[in-house]
Amino acid sequence: MPGNKISEFTEAEFTAFVSKIIAADFPTDKENDDAIYSFAQLTEHPAGWNLIFKPRVGADSSAKGIVKTVKEWRTANGKPGFKKA
Repeated sequence: MPGNKISEFTEAEFTAFVSKIIAADFPTDKENDDAIYSFAQLTEHPAGWNLIFKPRVGADSSAKGIVKTVKEWRTANGKPGFKKA
């Protein structure tokens, strides 16, 4: 994983990270749990991991849709975005 701040990820890297969480594609349950926790910490979004596991009705729950939601929320709240590719 690139870093401890969302600004250390490109959008593509973060989308791949979210895809791994959705697929539970980690060697151990602990690594999976750690990734979910990291997602919530990195995004700072008030919905946290519910963006993945309990999306709002009508929300795009694909990895790209989740990343779009995070990106829009961070921009609206004056938070740094992803690093340039």
